[in-house]
Amino acid sequence: MTAIRHTLQRDVFLPNDERLIGVVHVSKAGKKKKVSFLCATVTTDQPAQVCLHKVKKTDKDAYKKRQSWPLAELKICDGKDPKTDVPDFDLHFEKVYKWIASNVAEKNAFMSSLWKLSQRYLKQLKKPDFINVKPALLEEYLSLDQAKVAQSEDDLNNEDYQALSGREEADLERMMAECEFAIGNAEAFIERLANDLSVLDGANIHSIIESQQEVARLMFLLDDSLREVNKVDSSLDEYDKMLEGVRVHMEIMEQKDSMIQIQSQNHGQLLSGVETIMQKLDMPHQQQLALLDRDLGSPKGIMDCTAAAQVLQEKMDAELLPGLGKMRAVVEQRELLTNLQEKFAQRLAIHLNNVFIQQGADMSEMMHTLGNRLTLPKHFTFHRDLIPYAELMQWLRKADRTSFQQLGKIYTDNLKKVYERELKDFFERARQAVMMKGKTADIKKYGLKGDKGSTTPEPSRGGARTKTGTPSLQEFSANLKAAETDLNEKQKFDMVFTQLLNEIQPMCNSEQDFCTKFFGYGLDTEGVDAEFFPMADQVDGGSFSRYKKHEGHEERKGVAFALNPELSEVDGKLTTHGMRKVMGELFQCLEPEFKSFVTFSERMDNFNSVYMLVRISPHVMSSETQAKSASYFSIIMANCLVEVKRNFDKYMDNLIRSVEETRISKKSKCGILPFVKEFETFACQAESVFKGSDLRGNLDKAYAKLALAQFRIIHRVALEHQKTPSDVIIFENFHHVHDVLSRLKITCLESERKEAKQQYQDHLQSYVRDSLGRPMEKLNHFFEGIQVLVSQGVKEEEVGYQIQFSKQELRKIIKEYPQKEVKKNLDNLIKKVEKTLCEEENLIQVVWRMMQEDFIRQYKHIETMIGRCYPGSKIFLEFTIQDVLQFFTDIAQSH
Repeated sequence: MTAIRHTLQRDVFLPNDERLIGVVHVSKAGKKKKVSFLCATVTTDQPAQVCLHKVKKTDKDAYKKRQSWPLAELKICDGKDPKTDVPDFDLHFEKVYKWIASNVAEKNAFMSSLWKLSQRYLKQLKKPDFINVKPALLEEYLSLDQAKVAQSEDDLNNEDYQALSGREEADLERMMAECEFAIGNAEAFIERLANDLSVLDGANIHSIIESQQEVARLMFLLDDSLREVNKVDSSLDEYDKMLEGVRVHMEIMEQKDSMIQIQSQNHGQLLSGVETIMQKLDMPHQQQLALLDRDLGSPKGIMDCTAAAQVLQEKMDAELLPGLGKMRAVVEQRELLTNLQEKFAQRLAIHLNNVFIQQGADMSEMMHTLGNRLTLPKHFTFHRDLIPYAELMQWLRKADRTSFQQLGKIYTDNLKKVYERELKDFFERARQAVMMKGKTADIKKYGLKGDKGSTTPEPSRGGARTKTGTPSLQEFSANLKAAETDLNEKQKFDMVFTQLLNEIQPMCNSEQDFCTKFFGYGLDTEGVDAEFFPMADQVDGGSFSRYKKHEGHEERKGVAFALNPELSEVDGKLTTHGMRKVMGELFQCLEPEFKSFVTFSERMDNFNSVYMLVRISPHVMSSETQAKSASYFSIIMANCLVEVKRNFDKYMDNLIRSVEETRISKKSKCGILPFVKEFETFACQAESVFKGSDLRGNLDKAYAKLALAQFRIIHRVALEHQKTPSDVIIFENFHHVHDVLSRLKITCLESERKEAKQQYQDHLQSYVRDSLGRPMEKLNHFFEGIQVLVSQGVKEEEVGYQIQFSKQELRKIIKEYPQKEVKKNLDNLIKKVEKTLCEEENLIQVVWRMMQEDFIRQYKHIETMIGRCYPGSKIFLEFTIQDVLQFFTDIAQSH
């Protein structure tokens, strides 16, 4: 700040004869990026003027005043808070200016400077009010005269001076009155003073002698007092001997009383310890009966058993003082509780085992009720029936770890077969729906329309997209209702794939939520154990190995998470290894089946990888942004997203390769190149799919590479083609590209759109110039010769005197271009143009209009040269501009 202050004084205020008193680094409220300096200055000339200036730094690193106010116009200085240090403050002039200082110290220093300046320079004027400012900052200002007086008083107080007392002053005056002669006779005065001094010394000696007599008398009295004290001391010694025997008896009584108190305390503590042991280990009889006999199939029985199990767990976990656990009663009670725990754990395990087996059988029967609809069975009712046992499962996890693990294995063994059948059947129906060539009625039988019987979520009112960014199935309802025609294959695949994701995600998330609540996986505080990864890989077929930090992980992570910078790595975020194990066992076939479907879809149509990339990514990203830990489904989708992104890149590489390998027949007219038409189709479809997607960057990169390859190959084909002029190939194809980019409004290809327009215009003009040429060649050649003469110094009016450029020669050449001949040449020209240009771009009229403009330009040039070189000769062409316009119009209408 010191350097800035020095720079401001030197560059801004010193040239204006001003002295910088205070400065603060401020910004306006709500505009913290616009920083400036608020400065308080005083002019060096008299009378001094005090002003406030707002100074800003220019682009050239120079400081410049932006606004100034006289201090006299300041009405209120508001510090915002007198108790708390805040950087905000307001200055009230004609309007209120709100500022925020860079720090509180600068603000306080500036406030103090304003106070001092107002006290010193605004004596006769109304001073500003300082509100909400710390009192310590408002120091009273002393004027110059007051300061001098105060300084003088301080100097006097510091001098080594002691005034005479009143008595001393009176004695001195009396003595001076009695000795007035001392002025004339100093020796007599000195003699008198010596006599007085001797008299006073004698009086002092007498006083000292009298005081010695008094001291002797005092010493005699002290000796009498010491004798009396010795007598009292002897009496006290006799009393102490008498009390010594009493003290011994009192100590014996005190020891006996202490022993009685210790014995009483021991009895009390022993009784309290026994009661504590009873409270901690005694199990009420009713709760024992609940654990042994209560029905686990009824809600009331489950509640009673849950309460009793919690009490039993508290008794089992009770901590006793060291040594109490060896007491026989304690050992027997703990054996009783252990037996009770083992019996209930066995009874609970048997009951849940039967429930798991029965539910597995019931789930298998549900598959037959789905028909051909592309939906998955809902397991909500089965989860609802098992959730009441969740607390008992947590108790069993602590009480009998082996039984808990066995139940988990039984649950996964029964359900993984059910999920495997459901998923395989579901993916098979999805493949059939993709391969189906039927009409809308056939689509409806797969449940893809989103009617009341469909499980597809309804779209929001605000738009046709769901929360995950994937299109709702109702988005295609207009196509379905329009007519009973074949549904677009790509839209159909999008519907099927969206339905597939919308069915699998709730199923996985529902199962994971249930396992979290029922088995407690994810509720414990265990971290992700790196040693468990091999086990997890064996269970889920390697799903999670991609998130282990081993060789090759960085590459996969880069592919998957480069799709979105906000998508973070999921290492350590998934639930504990128990949850991974259960989910991996239950959905062993999910990732292989999904990847198989991805491969199948990519083989059906390479463009399907575009749909899959856009539809999968929101499911991965939404899990990262909406949940504290990644779900199992998001991990599977992240793995599949790597493969889909690889397919997408391969698809784009194939498109670019197909462009580069383009070969066109050289025997026929070229026209619009195939890859230009394919780019239009691809761009229209891709824009529809990527609309609103977070992965737009991937498409933009692909667009840039594809456009660059197209531009390069268009020029290459133009050079290689033998039948169609290169200018025609270039301007027709670039016109088509420009039309597509303008229609689709692809932001990332704006520079390519401008380049395509420029290429189209340049080569169109080149083609017109080369094709039209100079239809009146001899006339053009004639006037070129005239221009040579003029350049050699011959005046334009004297050109006609040259034999080769005489009026007769000019009339002779003009007769060679009658109206009929000109129209015939133009008719032949448009036939040549029609043979060269393709019909699909419809550029014949554009070319013809440009030829008309070029022809008229040549006509006007010839007329101008005739008027300048042969003035007054009345020589004219045999046709007018109106005739030319009519020629072009008639020929255009006839063709």
